[in-house]
Amino acid sequence: MHTREQKLQAFGRILDVLDELREKCPWDRKQTNESLRPQTIEEVYELSGAILNGDERELSKELGDVLLHVLFYAKIGEEKQHYDIVDVINFLCDKLIYRHPHVFSTAEVGSAEDVVKQWEMLKTKEKDGNKTVLSGVPDSLPPLLKAYRMQDKARGVGFDWEKKEDVWEKVKEEMGEYQAELDAMASASSEQERKDAYDRAEEELGDFLFATVNAARLYGLNPDTALERTCAKFRRRFTYLEEQTIRKGRDLKEMSLAEMDAIWDEGKAKGL
Repeated sequence: MHTREQKLQAFGRILDVLDELREKCPWDRKQTNESLRPQTIEEVYELSGAILNGDERELSKELGDVLLHVLFYAKIGEEKQHYDIVDVINFLCDKLIYRHPHVFSTAEVGSAEDVVKQWEMLKTKEKDGNKTVLSGVPDSLPPLLKAYRMQDKARGVGFDWEKKEDVWEKVKEEMGEYQAELDAMASASSEQERKDAYDRAEEELGDFLFATVNAARLYGLNPDTALERTCAKFRRRFTYLEEQTIRKGRDLKEMSLAEMDAIWDEGKAKGL
């Protein structure tokens, strides 16, 4: 691994490279916070993919892409004379020191759970911090991840199930209410009744998903990661189904479900 001096030299090098790109490259010169935003989101998702794939070399590359965006935003802020990378780093350091009094001061904590509770409490007391617990969860997060983070934030201030096993009654309750509204949709005698039942079913589906996310969190599982793994598995097996169908000169639309299931199970048996 590299020395502290080498790390500082590398950081200085990327600052120099970015300065030159911003001055001499037409594409880099025209970028704004707004134009970079969708690309930043894409880079973070690519970083997430590298993490899930366990590809360390790819992870290193994707971290570099995310770092570039952080530095790019700081460079734009510097040009506008709002802030620069030193302000960004100092703000981060000050925040970390303030929120870790058990490390940088005399406070004591007994566990990682206590650290989280202390962190959330301190955030609400900061001058520019979150004024409410859930204000730290961005509205723009994907709903599945948003549900997980909101529940985790609430847990940080003690709003949680006393025993994780108790959550299953809530999951069953929400599933029953969701199914009841689906049945109401099916038995509706008018279009208005069907629309009303549909609206209630959508709400109950949300409640059921929220409760399921809660159960996953309580057992230490990340629902976003779990669903991503299932999506990847489905892609592998469905792609295998398509490839085998083409190889046999068949068309999926002309095959029975039983025929497709047989090839699906074949792919499953191969570990796809």
